[in-house]
Amino acid sequence: MRTQVIVLNGGSSSGKTSLARSLQDLLPDPWLAFSVDTLVDALPARLREGGEGIAADTDTVAVGDAFRRLDTAWAHGIAAMARAGARVLVDDVFLGGPASQARWRGALTGLGVLWVGVHCDPAVAAAREAARGDRATGMAAAQATAVHRGVHYDVEVDTGTDPLDRCAARVATRLV
Repeated sequence: MRTQVIVLNGGSSSGKTSLARSLQDLLPDPWLAFSVDTLVDALPARLREGGEGIAADTDTVAVGDAFRRLDTAWAHGIAAMARAGARVLVDDVFLGGPASQARWRGALTGLGVLWVGVHCDPAVAAAREAARGDRATGMAAAQATAVHRGVHYDVEVDTGTDPLDRCAARVATRLV
């Protein structure tokens, strides 16, 4: 089955968004890129402050029921675009590990999906996080390995040890 969706999973500041941009530049067909950050930015302010929404602390992210419902709707919306013919890159953080992957599997049923683990040493991710200045300090290091536990991939890359173009080429070789 032709790959219609590439799901990039990695912790905060692991290089997922940069990898998605590199893939867009490398791949001959146009691919749309969507990040979970876009979903979070689209939330009303009251849902970005915890409770029923999402809240980031030093080393944890808490999500409420309203966020879970909207996150599920977002995944199904991404899947609908792929079903309509768009090729899509998804940049996500599987805070729930295998449960997050299962949610995406459910939304993407019947589509050709390439699952990509985006790794980065916790110290490298923490340095990137500090340079960005828009994340809660400690989140990148805490998520660096936690988001991969119990998740199964078709291909894995390490943006801390390999240049983005090499990571993108490795992903591209796995496309059908």
